[in-house]
Amino acid sequence: MKKLLLAALVLMSTGAFSQGLVPGLTKRLEFGIKAGVGYSDFVNANFATDPLVGYHFGGTIGFKLNDRFSIQEDILYSLQGAKSDILGKEDIKLHYMTVPILLRYKTRSGFYLEGGAQAAMLIKEEVPGLAGDQKFAKKVDAGAVGGIGFQSKMGLGMGVRYIYGFTKIGDTGNPIIKPDFTTSTAQASIFYTF
Repeated sequence: MKKLLLAALVLMSTGAFSQGLVPGLTKRLEFGIKAGVGYSDFVNANFATDPLVGYHFGGTIGFKLNDRFSIQEDILYSLQGAKSDILGKEDIKLHYMTVPILLRYKTRSGFYLEGGAQAAMLIKEEVPGLAGDQKFAKKVDAGAVGGIGFQSKMGLGMGVRYIYGFTKIGDTGNPIIKPDFTTSTAQASIFYTF
């Protein structure tokens, strides 16, 4: 029911914008697509880890406050995790739907700085060595985000971000693994807005 209500709201708002019911507002909005690679690891884990190379892709929405400042929101599918041999010599892969909301400052030349927060919802986990219904990570993660990048006047851009998780994500019942570790992720992206 919630998904149906959300879809209806999106369709109504899109219809309102396309019919010009909110004059001037559509000129401030920009939509786009984004994809890239990530480099993630666990922080404060009581087991040895190495960084995992992942990926992310999805859509982006920007709202221009003025010529320099904008609010940027992404909706991204993101693979994060780490390499470890605590539960087996394989990768711990956590698949998230992430939503960073950032304040962006853009210079006249196209370079920008951005900062804000991110919420992430766990979609799937691939953790070797877990038995039955046992879970490794909590369903929700949150963090702080900072980044820099460049966007051309035609809409093509590239950027890098660092996401520091401040939510303890461990949810395993394994007594060897303490649950108070967090995530740390660096991302590099290319995007296009129109």
